Amino acid sequence: MPELVETVDVAAPPEQVFAALVDWTSQGEWMLLTDVETVDGEAQGVGGRIEARTGLPLPGGRRLGVLDRMTITGWEPPSVVDVRHTGRVVRGTGSFQVRERAGGSTFVWVETLDLPLGALGRLGWPLVKPAFVAGVRLSLRRFARYAESRAR
Repeated sequence: MPELVETVDVAAPPEQVFAALVDWTSQGEWMLLTDVETVDGEAQGVGGRIEARTGLPLPGGRRLGVLDRMTITGWEPPSVVDVRHTGRVVRGTGSFQVRERAGGSTFVWVETLDLPLGALGRLGWPLVKPAFVAGVRLSLRRFARYAESRAR
């Protein structure tokens, strides 16, 4: 199972960064080509569920792409949100970590992916990985600006 770890420094305190992170329905403002919705409530604790659709925008506000269903498995404000990806395509675990540092925070995004399509998925990962990593890095830079702009 491949693991991806990416970080970005944010010039804001951990509480502000965490609040920006778990404002699930606003993630489309910083996450590349993605809209996020909560399922059955606000998804502000263990057992909460969110759905992220990543893909090309369609008329009417929907997206043509991949649906990523997640269940929150760890919740430690203002430091950690862990999720289990339970969708048909996106499976595995994720961890969003906010670490205090001088002058602000460091946001760490960790994904451990259970690649779809068995051997074909494992063979294709090296081809897909550069674009995936580039998208995550762009999203993290956008997240830093977004979180910094959210005064508490």
